[in-house]
Amino acid sequence: MNNYETVFILTPVLSDVQMKEAVEKFKAILTAEGAQIVNEENWGLRKLAYPIQKKSTGFYAFLEFEADPAVIAKLELNFRRDERVIRFLTFRQDKFAHEYAQKRRKLKSSKKEEVKEN
Repeated sequence: MNNYETVFILTPVLSDVQMKEAVEKFKAILTAEGAQIVNEENWGLRKLAYPIQKKSTGFYAFLEFEADPAVIAKLELNFRRDERVIRFLTFRQDKFAHEYAQKRRKLKSSKKEEVKEN
């Protein structure tokens, strides 16, 4: 099993509920194929660097997971079929990217603990 990261951008005309529903759909596809989701982040509504389909903003979502390479083809096929997805990028983490992602998650969790204590 390899470690992967995927970032996808959803159309900005979706409501918050619809956006979360779309993210859950892709998480369900991954878990149905035997992938293990390691980290999920919602980056929210952000401005795009350039207009895509006449839209200048989009909802960004980030998933980090462990899966077999065959799962990626099925995931990307579903990204292409879903009209809510504007763009997506999936890549396999090398050992350095994987270590960095682990450090980033630890840093993020320690910051959350500090906020809860205060």
